Amino acid sequence: MNTNNNVYTVVYTTVIVVVVAAILAFVSQSLKAKQDANEKAETISQMLTSAGYGTKAELDLLGNSAKLDKYAEEIEEAFIINLDGEKVGELEGITVYGPKDLKRQNYNIKGGANKTGEPEIPVFIFKNGRTVVPIYGAGLWGPIWGYISFNSDLTTIGGAYFDHESETAGLGAKIKDDPSFQAEFIGEKADFSSANVFDIVKGGAPMDAEGQSIVDNKIDAITGATMTSQGLDAAIDTWLAAYAKYFLGEKPACDKPCCGGESHDEPCDGNCEHHHNEEVEE
Repeated sequence: MNTNNNVYTVVYTTVIVVVVAAILAFVSQSLKAKQDANEKAETISQMLTSAGYGTKAELDLLGNSAKLDKYAEEIEEAFIINLDGEKVGELEGITVYGPKDLKRQNYNIKGGANKTGEPEIPVFIFKNGRTVVPIYGAGLWGPIWGYISFNSDLTTIGGAYFDHESETAGLGAKIKDDPSFQAEFIGEKADFSSANVFDIVKGGAPMDAEGQSIVDNKIDAITGATMTSQGLDAAIDTWLAAYAKYFLGEKPACDKPCCGGESHDEPCDGNCEHHHNEEVEE
């Protein structure tokens, strides 16, 4: 065989390409189950962090099986809803929504050419009273996502954890790497009756006369990461607005007459104790 002619070169190159492609496909398929398991465990650790079951560093010390066991032990109920806030299905077993699932639902929430169906978004209720919901959007260089938990009043944020694919280290990546940024969300309130459910504000959230951050629906943006902060702000607004009818419909009534109680079903506005005290003083 003449190894110097063009036919030999073409055949040889084709065979090599086919063999290498087959090997890569085999390796990829062999590793897929492990990759899926790692992604599921990572999603669970992010949700548990948001729900207040430990820091991300603490939960990362657990193996994949231990993370799944912790989730199974602490989850009270998990289900999916539509944009009317109606429950449309249960999430059986240990079923979570990772970045790929959230990307698909993000298209469905926004509509347009990439929409694949009606939005079906998850709700996770844990035994400690926290309700966790996801968010997803676009940062400066790629997708960003995360999980926000709400206390039993379904207004006050109990915790948050965010992640990204390729934000700038030391700047936009702080949404994941800086615990103090995520801690800013704790104790703030979401305004589900507003188009701006929550705001990440450049230049600082409002302060009181003593220089303390006012509890509202705003936190400080990350210095030097304007585009990432804006992307996270848009993602939070888009997703929490999608959950608005569910949260407004599920908000508990206070047990005091000023906020509803037994007289009617008006949901508590989060300031029931304040209103009640004013009523007593009068």
